[in-house]
Amino acid sequence: MMQRTLLSTLILASLLGCTVGPDYHGAPTVGAKTLSAGRLPHAPQEAAAPVVAQWWQRLHDPELDALISAALTHNPDIASARAALAQSRAGLRSEQANGMPKGSAGLTMLRTRSPDLSSFTGESGGGGGRGPLTLYLADFDASWEVDLFGGTRRAVEAASASSETSAAQLADAQVQLTAEVTQAYVELREQQARLALVEASADIESQVLDLTQQRRSRGVASQLQLEQVLTQEQTTRSQRLPLQAQIIESLDQLAALCGQEPGELDSRLGASKPLPTLPSQLTVADPAALLKSRPDIRAAERQLASANAQIGEKTADWFPKLSLMGDLGFSAGDPSHLVRKDNGTWLALPRLTWNALDFGRVQASVDSAKAGRDQAEAQYRGVILGALRDADVALSRYGHDRQNLALLRSIEDSAARAADLTRERYRAGTASTLDWLDAERTRFDAQQNRIQGDAQLLKDFVSLHKALGLGWQA
Repeated sequence: MMQRTLLSTLILASLLGCTVGPDYHGAPTVGAKTLSAGRLPHAPQEAAAPVVAQWWQRLHDPELDALISAALTHNPDIASARAALAQSRAGLRSEQANGMPKGSAGLTMLRTRSPDLSSFTGESGGGGGRGPLTLYLADFDASWEVDLFGGTRRAVEAASASSETSAAQLADAQVQLTAEVTQAYVELREQQARLALVEASADIESQVLDLTQQRRSRGVASQLQLEQVLTQEQTTRSQRLPLQAQIIESLDQLAALCGQEPGELDSRLGASKPLPTLPSQLTVADPAALLKSRPDIRAAERQLASANAQIGEKTADWFPKLSLMGDLGFSAGDPSHLVRKDNGTWLALPRLTWNALDFGRVQASVDSAKAGRDQAEAQYRGVILGALRDADVALSRYGHDRQNLALLRSIEDSAARAADLTRERYRAGTASTLDWLDAERTRFDAQQNRIQGDAQLLKDFVSLHKALGLGWQA
């Protein structure tokens, strides 16, 4: 008897080790040609150290830090991603529980009375039927579907990968949000700086207009000169309204990203402040290695792993299923006698089922799972190619815009010196009003271009961190 039990146990253990379906060996290699072509620079392996997660703190702007902290706490998209993660983890626990036995217990009290049989037989007399009868019942039943071919294990594997996908998607939502907040904040400070420049330039042109009107009254300046100065002053002032509208739009965008209503940040961010300061150096260790830390790549890879496991989950339906069921019950007229051995009944039932005739349903579900795996693999390839493109563009744009900004600052310095010299010549009477206005307009345009260059390089800084996955290592 013991040998038969041991043999049955060994057979069952060997069956439990069988898991149908393809094993997952990792995602396919994508982007080897781009990396081998040197489009993305490589650094020594030891230099590929993790970057500080809160990359925006390198801009040294406390207001930006506070906005991002509020956004990560109150943004509805982040709350939705967190709920999706909690849901996927609950689904994983449910799949894990499906591999365990199921049991239930019940306690019943039955009270009944038999009818008076004399009313049916026509006989007189009798006791009018049996008196009330009370019966107590207690039962416990359990069942367990033995995972012979690994269908349940594959389901747990798929659910685990799906949960990890949700975790990566939450991280990706945080990546997107921090980038959006930073770019919106940079746009706000850029618009405020440009508005301040318009106001300052309009004030200078207003002074020129006053001087021209005085000269016109003395007959020194012509009406044409006065109209030209007036036109330029009004043209400069006309730029205020579009910038004011853009500032309101940026304030509302930041409020929405932070989970607040429009107007709630106006008093806090309404005052003009300088653009954040870029760090003096930006070290990129190994872009090719850092790309793997991008949350969207991790999410796509985990989706592929989940889809691969679902093939095995569906394939297991081809094979027999073994269920072990048992029931233990007690019944007695007195609750104190309920658990006596003589009042107990038990039932053990092993059940083997096999869906041998399904008219192609299992094959269809397996084919669907394989197609889902192929789709997930194609999506993974697409994410990788998109990430390589983003990284290549971000690195190139950051480098070129940095060189362009140096040129814009040089042009601004030159235009400022020319404007100062022309103003001195005007006061000395060797330059005309229009010469002065032209010099001031050139300086104004150079300052506008430099402000836009500063803002663009900050946006490139954000795009570079976002493209390379800097700071979001698993």
